Amino acid sequence: KVGWYNAVLQPAFHLPYPDDTLAFVVLSTPSMFDKALKPFVNKERLKIIRDPVDQCVSYHLSRVKEKFPDQRVDIIFDYEILPSRKPKFLAQTAAHVAGAAYYYQRKDVKLDPWGEKKIYGVCIHPKYGGWFAIRGLVLFPDIQVPFLEQSAPIDCVSTEEKRIDLLEQFNFHWRDGCYRDIIEVKEKYSEEQKTYFATPPAERFKLLGLT
Repeated sequence: KVGWYNAVLQPAFHLPYPDDTLAFVVLSTPSMFDKALKPFVNKERLKIIRDPVDQCVSYHLSRVKEKFPDQRVDIIFDYEILPSRKPKFLAQTAAHVAGAAYYYQRKDVKLDPWGEKKIYGVCIHPKYGGWFAIRGLVLFPDIQVPFLEQSAPIDCVSTEEKRIDLLEQFNFHWRDGCYRDIIEVKEKYSEEQKTYFATPPAERFKLLGLT
């Protein structure tokens, strides 16, 4: 429910919907690369593609919208920002309140070793660890769900030591991607997918055969 999200954030970040409004957080799993992105790129090969992943997600979520012709469906993508440069929604907070992935933050560590340093939080999925992404929010403004019960996200990095390790890796060594394997995962990115996301955006087109 939108109210779960708004309840944990300052008013500046609130979504402008009643508290009981139904919303879905959309995640992409490791298999998205082969099952959705590559087929999308092959199909759209002759069109101008600016950002393959964003456009692929946009395409699939617009298809979801078409499935509900009689409903108002609002979609917010993870990359959208407001004129103030703030994101339109805080993806990791949304994933946490929806019970999709646990958002580990500095406040989850009792004996904080970082002093004055700025420490960013990160979401970990119980099945995919850090090998997933939060892509968007699908809202149904005309559907109110007052009796929907909130499910807590699975706390899969439960020790203090592991949480410190996770936040250290994510904040100071994120390029090597080790934080993604903080827990044992059921599925992770293929080598091809790892290479794709490790490549600067402008050079990714070559990897997909778009240049």
